[in-house]
Amino acid sequence: MRLVIARCTVDYVGRLSSHLPSAKRLLIVKADGSVSIHADDRAYKPLNWMSPPCRLEESPGVWRVVNKAGEELRIQLEEVFEDSSHVFGPDPGLQKDGVEAHLQELLAAAPHTFGEGFSLVRREYMTAIGPVDLLCRDAAGAHVAVEIKRRGEIDGVEQLTRYLELLNRDPLLTPVAGIFAAQEIKPQARVLAEDRGIRCVVVDYDRLRGTKKDELTLF
Repeated sequence: MRLVIARCTVDYVGRLSSHLPSAKRLLIVKADGSVSIHADDRAYKPLNWMSPPCRLEESPGVWRVVNKAGEELRIQLEEVFEDSSHVFGPDPGLQKDGVEAHLQELLAAAPHTFGEGFSLVRREYMTAIGPVDLLCRDAAGAHVAVEIKRRGEIDGVEQLTRYLELLNRDPLLTPVAGIFAAQEIKPQARVLAEDRGIRCVVVDYDRLRGTKKDELTLF
């Protein structure tokens, strides 16, 4: 991982254009090829980013980060305060509790649980900020990202929202819809999810394991 602290301006040129005026920022270049720009607020969420695969072209005072769709992050480096690189090695990833992990396994084996014609693309589909539990296709062939929790709360909806924001920037995936699946979904989480166009699915762990008749309740 490469960490650069610099005063810079940033322009995003693509389907949408954006501009970040001159300020001191943290630039992160990860081993997966992603590049993200951070301010000293907003918690972990970057101001702008480019998801892999992309290429970084460096020239004096200028970075050009270009993805396969030809979209570009153009970073003008006015003053560099720190530039360091670190080798992290393999990461074991987030360890889910037993029920949540088993729910993911069971739903991956039965994607039709989410609707007729659903199929699994991949478990733990990686994004620049972490893996989404399941990436599926619906009956029409459109991609659907599924986030699975034992108890569905607002932070889970926020997590899925961030994944969807990234996935929908990939021209090979967009449009990507979202499903928030849990054994129990809190009312506030359901309201937030529905407001963002995310479908909520309440699943019965015992039925999925085959100890009860397989059923699904949709909200």
